[in-house]
Amino acid sequence: MASCQASPRLNASKPDNAMKSTSFPQNPYYSRTDTTRLDLPDEVWKKVLSSDLYAVARHGETERAFTGKYWNYEGIGTYYCAACGNALFRSDAKFASTCGWPSFFETVRPGSVTYREDTSYGMIRTEVLCGRCDAHLGHLFDDGPPPTGKRFCMNSISLDFEPDRK
Repeated sequence: MASCQASPRLNASKPDNAMKSTSFPQNPYYSRTDTTRLDLPDEVWKKVLSSDLYAVARHGETERAFTGKYWNYEGIGTYYCAACGNALFRSDAKFASTCGWPSFFETVRPGSVTYREDTSYGMIRTEVLCGRCDAHLGHLFDDGPPPTGKRFCMNSISLDFEPDRK
């Protein structure tokens, strides 16, 4: 099985509240309804994101396996980009994976993510980016469950979660 590679520098901790947003309140670009493409300079992102989210979203760092708040989270709802609020995944596409990061077999809609080749760490992988702001989310592998056979291996810190209303 292909795996994600954790950065030795970043060690995420589990917050008490799984629904707590990792975005700073002063992020004026965060919206769960606006799908307008964002093309902001790095210095703007550095001001509006926490340092850990900035390291992952803007510089491709990876949190350590089994440390993120969503790797084994089972809430019912929608996962959003923590940098900009773009809808990414539904919880019914999430599956238990032994990789230590939250894994999904499909995105919430076409265009919610984009892809690019990643040759870091001596591997050839497919990097998954937010379709709205190009934040690094994680990687895509071809070892997921049916119906797609895909495994979107995501960093918890790059995700926000909103539970469904009852």
